[in-house]
Amino acid sequence: MYKRSFVSAGLLCLLYLSVGGAQYPVLDMVAQKVIQKYQQATCEQLWNQKNQPKSAKEQEVIQMLRSDPQMRAAFINQVAAPVANKMFECDMIP
Repeated sequence: MYKRSFVSAGLLCLLYLSVGGAQYPVLDMVAQKVIQKYQQATCEQLWNQKNQPKSAKEQEVIQMLRSDPQMRAAFINQVAAPVANKMFECDMIP
């Protein structure tokens, strides 16, 4: 639960950064936290988190990433491979 809160806080920082118009320096930090979360979590933990509802902060960040294609692309480019590999190992994707 602590890691999820930390990731949420990091994602909220990302939201504030996008408002400022910077070139996403916090994005790297948030992406690394997401990657660490997946690399350090057990498959059971990931399955349990998958079924939990998203917090309001996470939903805001997701909406922000949906509305900013450049930020979304930068974020996905960093997290896609490590997250997909872990999901594959945990049979979360075919």
